[in-house]
Amino acid sequence: QVQLVESGGGLVQAGGSLRLSCAASGSTFSMRVLAWYRQAPGKQRELVASIISGGSTNYADSVKGRFTISRDNAKNTFYLQMNSLKPEDTAVYYCNIVDAYGRIGSWGQGTQVTVSS
Repeated sequence: QVQLVESGGGLVQAGGSLRLSCAASGSTFSMRVLAWYRQAPGKQRELVASIISGGSTNYADSVKGRFTISRDNAKNTFYLQMNSLKPEDTAVYYCNIVDAYGRIGSWGQGTQVTVSS
């Protein structure tokens, strides 16, 4: 079982930047896919970015060219660098993983990102 804690959210102006962190503990050897999701008020949770053990990444069309997902295996931590932020990026951001058995971890409380216009 892997426990995940998000941090790094805050209030920024449009055009600004933030870096979100996801700290993992527990059975971290089992992590195969690392991912960031977000959920805006009244909206369904959506996949923002993911990275696989071998390094392959994928991004939602709405964030391509602005967001970058990365990892630090030694620290069992992964990140979401968010640049050129827009008001529509405002949401609670969550991290999660898929383990070696194809199981998704439990959802945490997330970290709030608010972008003012």
